[in-house]
Amino acid sequence: MTTVEQSLRTLLAEGAEAGTWGPGSKLPTERDLVERLEAPRSAVRRALDALERDGVVVRHVGRGTFLTETAVRRVDGAPADTSPAEIMQVRLLLEPQVAALAARVATQVDLERIGECLAGGGAAAGFEAFESWDGRLHREIARAAHNGLLMNMFGVLDTARSLPVWGTLKRRTSTPELRRCYHEEHTAIVDALRDRDSRAAADAMRTHLEHVSDTLLGRH
Repeated sequence: MTTVEQSLRTLLAEGAEAGTWGPGSKLPTERDLVERLEAPRSAVRRALDALERDGVVVRHVGRGTFLTETAVRRVDGAPADTSPAEIMQVRLLLEPQVAALAARVATQVDLERIGECLAGGGAAAGFEAFESWDGRLHREIARAAHNGLLMNMFGVLDTARSLPVWGTLKRRTSTPELRRCYHEEHTAIVDALRDRDSRAAADAMRTHLEHVSDTLLGRH
């Protein structure tokens, strides 16, 4: 997830919590968002593209960009004071089992999308690009489980990961070597999914998330 996307998600969350925006609310124009986020218009557009893919906003040509009910549900489900430790606790409880389920029920199209995310992460040149592909990879694995309730729960996790404290900590601990390690761990997860090996997928996901947790929380 890029810094601009993270800032935009935070802006939307704050607006929803304050009651300023609700389902169907029209977002500020791109020009206004550029000024508010102090970011290039191209970066704002990419952030809006990501939010549209996630179902947080919907865009209508000539009318503008609007918040969806999904956005408000996600805001309601992720307290602003959620800590990185809490996020990792929930991820470790949820995502290994998600990977195990995905290994059983993922379609070939699902696996191709997951593979695209893996390749994107492997080719990423810096922190922001890698984080964007990282988030998409985990999201596509969750989608490959084909469970709507599970995706709602994963949406809460996505919201928590958009909180400023998470992004700051990820940036502070990120190094090229660490990103290479994470990519190798992602590769092990995807290999297990392709092999339809539920146990290996769960184990690989757990190993990866334990590494992420130890890195973020200083437990080496």
